[in-house]
Amino acid sequence: MNGSEDRESGGSKFSVRHRSEFLYSDWIIGNANTLHLEPRDFLFQKTLGSVVKVLPATRLIRFSDLFGNITHVYEIATQHKRMVVESQLKVINLPLYIPNEGYSGGMDFYNSPEIKDRCWEYLQDSRSITLSPDLWKQAVDVTHSEDAVFEKAAAIMRWINAEFSYEPGVTDAETHANTSFELRKGVCQDFAHVMLGMCRTLGIPARYASGYIYTGGKNALIGAQASHAWCEIYLPETGWIGFDPTNAVLADDRYIKVAVGRDYEDVAPVRGAFRGVASCTMNIEVSVELQ
Repeated sequence: MNGSEDRESGGSKFSVRHRSEFLYSDWIIGNANTLHLEPRDFLFQKTLGSVVKVLPATRLIRFSDLFGNITHVYEIATQHKRMVVESQLKVINLPLYIPNEGYSGGMDFYNSPEIKDRCWEYLQDSRSITLSPDLWKQAVDVTHSEDAVFEKAAAIMRWINAEFSYEPGVTDAETHANTSFELRKGVCQDFAHVMLGMCRTLGIPARYASGYIYTGGKNALIGAQASHAWCEIYLPETGWIGFDPTNAVLADDRYIKVAVGRDYEDVAPVRGAFRGVASCTMNIEVSVELQ
């Protein structure tokens, strides 16, 4: 990667600013939200600092959820017509490394009771993903010639990238994976959901990852203009490794991960509800810089 590198660790330092502004058409109260905007440490990624701010000012409660994600919750009880949520974070990413066993390991790795227990929730249906016969048939067709888990996942990733069209506005945050599969179009969230479903039908543990991509200002990767989503596979003798079907690449040191879960529902950057009859307009700004 071009740019400054931390010599001691051999990694690259990034800063991210994510600002969401919510404008309401009338006064509202009781605006309660859950945030996933502060990353914990992950394999190949360490958080150096993070600040989360909300206006109107209110008390944030910080905790780790069931998936280990750092989570903030809050409520704005007073009347307001505008809310701003902003996070600023700094991380250092190490170069992606996959051992030989990660590339060559087969499906028998998942027969271990320990691995089954560790990955159980990432093999099941979830709110946005149903392990349907159609997903299974397609997954089998795409991967029938591959034995290694890595190659199976890579084949699914490449198939989605080739067969699906990236079209914002066709789907939304509530779109189910089966709908995206039928449409063959959508955005990064939809691509990730379909890959999760196809992998899980084969018995490959797969989880949803959300975060950002650094592209050096060139936007060479789709999804770099806002928050991004990709799929992570629990590779044999390796751990969780990201596969990005939107761009058909592995999630390497350009990817800044914030939260993981079964699907988008578990990791939404901002999710909540308010009391009132107002409509809401949202403006989002994301910047990712190499330090």
